[in-house]
This record gives sequence, C-alpha cells and structure tokens, in this order.
Amino acid sequence: MAVYTSSSAVGERESLADVIYRIDPDETPLFSNAKKETTKAIYHEWQIQELAAAVDTNYVNEGADFSYVNPTATTRVGNYHQISVQAASVSNTLDVVDKAGRDKETAMTKVLKGLEQRRDINKSLYKNEASSSSDPRKAGKLITWISNVDAPGDMAAAANGNGTAAADLTGTAAALTLAKIDAAMLAAYSDGGSPNMLLMSPTNKQNFSGLSSGSVATNQLHMTAPKEAAIIGSVSLYLSDFGELSVTVDRQCPNSEMYLLDTEYLCVGHLPGRMFSVSDVAPGGDATRFGIVSEWTLIVKAPKAHAAVIGLNGS
Repeated sequence: MAVYTSSSAVGERESLADVIYRIDPDETPLFSNAKKETTKAIYHEWQIQELAAAVDTNYVNEGADFSYVNPTATTRVGNYHQISVQAASVSNTLDVVDKAGRDKETAMTKVLKGLEQRRDINKSLYKNEASSSSDPRKAGKLITWISNVDAPGDMAAAANGNGTAAADLTGTAAALTLAKIDAAMLAAYSDGGSPNMLLMSPTNKQNFSGLSSGSVATNQLHMTAPKEAAIIGSVSLYLSDFGELSVTVDRQCPNSEMYLLDTEYLCVGHLPGRMFSVSDVAPGGDATRFGIVSEWTLIVKAPKAHAAVIGLNGS
C-alpha cells in the first residue's frame, strides 16, 4: 500500500532557525587598545618634550657662577583626520515582513555596517601610509610614527617618526627571532618607553610560540593520576629584560611586521560626534538609506615609546 509521505504532501511548514550565525571575526585589537580622544580640527596637533641627554660630569667649583642652559624646545607634530564611510539602502518592504533571526532589517544592517567600519579602521592603522591633506585626506598610520625598529641589514627600515613619510620596507625579509624582539624593546626602553603590548599576526604568533628561550614562561600541567600528555603551544606573556609584554594576536596585522606598543601613548582621535555616527539620508524611492561616518586620526603621543620588528618573512 502506498504511504503518504512529506515528499507528496502540501502545506508542510519550513524549519528555519530563529538565529543568524556569523563566523567572520570582528575583533579589532589595535583599534580597541588605543585610547579614544575627542579632537577639534581636521589637523590635530600635539607637542613632544625631550630632556637633555644625561651627563656624568655635573660638578662645579664651590661658589661657581651658574651656567644657564635652556631646555630643549618642544616638537610640534600633528596628523590629519580621514573619513571612513559605510552606507546601505534597505527597502521598506524588507523592514516590515516577518523575518527569521531579526526584527527590523535596517537596525541589523546598521550594526553590521558599524562592525565592518571598525574592522576597516583597524586594518587601515597597519597601512604604510603617510599623513596627507590632499582629498581624500589620510591619517599617517602606525608604522610611519615608529623610528625604533629592528630590521634586516639591507632594509632602510625606520620612518622619520612623525607620520609625514612612509617607511622604506624594501630589502630581504628574514625569519623571526627573539633577538629581534629584544633589540626593538631595548631601543624603545633606551628612549624612555615601556611597551606593554606585543602585537602580531596569527602566523607570527605560531612562529613566536615556537621560539625557545629562558624568557618564555612555559605552560605546566600537574596531574594526580596518569593521563595522556597534553601539548600546549601558546605563549601569552613575554617577560623581556625591560618589562612584560602582553602577546596579542590581530588577524589584520601584516606578517611582515610585529609591533611593541605602549598603549599609554596611543590614541585614536575623532571629531565631536563623528565616531560611528549614523546619518539618515533622504529616502530614495521606497527605501530607507543611511550612512555610518567616522572622522578619525591616529595620535601617537610619544613616538619613541613604541618599537617594531619589520622585514619578517613569516617564518
């Protein structure tokens, strides 16, 4: 006898989960660890003060007259704001029909576009790009502010450290070593810096975890009964000679670079009300239109507080 099955029946309801799954990463370690600061002009400036070099001959005769030496003048530096935009148009029909996993399509789209913009800004911070006033304006990115670098011998290496010129990265790339990280840390420390974050790509995280040194705290497993061995291949803290570095992985960090940052002196500035600001646009036909706008810049308050290892070949 023939069986009446679902393949021949009419009217079976669909089974659609009321959850939307998203695997795309939305972490932004560099952007998130930078302080946020409100600025007042499209070209934001700040001053950097340096002390005179220490000497070991500071002694005078009893009763001697003073020798008057003025302090070193401050250095005035600045960076331009750039404008990042994400925009979308959602039909009014889509906003009101019954949907799985969300209520208002416009509301969810604004959230997604905001996440996309934050990722764009985070990735942009790694670009080897100098500050520019030409339209569209561009902020000088992280590497253009760092002069304390460890690089292969044939690489011109450091930028000028004030965001006005891109770094020259031409040369023969080399493998990561702890000596490179230590050399960069020493350069920053010698200039008065105390980096607290070691920022790297996933590839370089694997390479870093594979390095062997007395400075790498090993993971230990204590068991009360015999069990199969567990291999733990992760290093989350590097104890350098000049302080602890929190090892942070950023999917958008280039494999060719690794950054040692003092987050006390790293900011993302933005004009008032211009960070992830939602601007509703006049309707275009039967649709809701909007744009998410950020007008931001990178503020490296003390460039010498940071360092970088550049010219890495990803091994």
